Amino acid sequence: MSTMSAALHNGKGAMEVNQVERPEPGPGDAVVRVRQAGICGSDLINYAMNTTPESLPGGHEVAGEIVEVGEGVDPGRVGERVAIDTICHGAACGVCWFCRTGQTFHCEDRVPNRGGGFAEYMVRRAAGCFTLSDGMSWAHGALVEPLAVSVHAVRQGHLSGGEVVAVVGAGTIGLTAVAAARAMGAGTVFASARHEHQAALARKLGADRALPSDGPALQEAVEEATDGRGADLTIETIGGHSGATVQQAIEVTRRQGRVVVLGNIHVPVDLDWMTLLGREQSLVMAVCYGVIDGRHDYEVAIDLLSGRVDLNDMVTHTFPLEEIQPAFDAAYDKSTGSVKVHVTQAG
Repeated sequence: MSTMSAALHNGKGAMEVNQVERPEPGPGDAVVRVRQAGICGSDLINYAMNTTPESLPGGHEVAGEIVEVGEGVDPGRVGERVAIDTICHGAACGVCWFCRTGQTFHCEDRVPNRGGGFAEYMVRRAAGCFTLSDGMSWAHGALVEPLAVSVHAVRQGHLSGGEVVAVVGAGTIGLTAVAAARAMGAGTVFASARHEHQAALARKLGADRALPSDGPALQEAVEEATDGRGADLTIETIGGHSGATVQQAIEVTRRQGRVVVLGNIHVPVDLDWMTLLGREQSLVMAVCYGVIDGRHDYEVAIDLLSGRVDLNDMVTHTFPLEEIQPAFDAAYDKSTGSVKVHVTQAG
């Protein structure tokens, strides 16, 4: 049995690097040597609440190199530099109705968890390994996943060229939503941000204005720019434990506009449904990624990162796998100026 280093949460509030069994490929699989993995906000939330020691590593924002493939996979894929859809295509059965229609997040027979990118190696369905463009950095490779989330939201929101877009929130997904909306044809982009370093980065990534997240500043700015109408498309990226940001998104959006909810909301919320009805607004839920009009959101994200979108400034901190606990500490503490923290492995 061969082993590898992997970071596991100890159930007591800390990440520890351990030796675990290295994964082997089954039919249709690819083993990837991890080069770079991002710490997601969902990782921070899950580990903050976790009281059970992990047996498999987490990490779903991953880029690396295919080093081994299983039966049925073209051996010529060994050596490919890839971004991995670890959640959907990379873990889907491939044969149920949802898989056949490209909506693998809703797969009815998902492969059991086999560990993620906070490790030297990981295994996933080869169908979930998307080839990076020549010369793309590992940092950009590990940003394909969060950008694909926002690409999915923009596509689900049916953005038309020249429209006014408001993005509620300027964390990782808020910032990638700003970049995606700008690159995919928005005429004007507004964003709300809690921290000044997030606001500055939102402007750099394409927001015409970045406003404070509390108070009426976002709504006032959008209404001033649209003669009082509101945004054509608003993307909510925060979620949390109240419906306040969803309500804010509804209020910022014009009559007959679209509101896309990306943020994970962990509690039931009350919404003013008569306002939505009377304003004929569309409320759209978007989660993860899939195939729309014949193209996977990862493919669109890779295309954008191949020249039209530069997200390098989002990666504010990098740590080797052996220092994953300080990496999580930096990701938790926004006073460090952290936006996206990456765990890297040389090679």
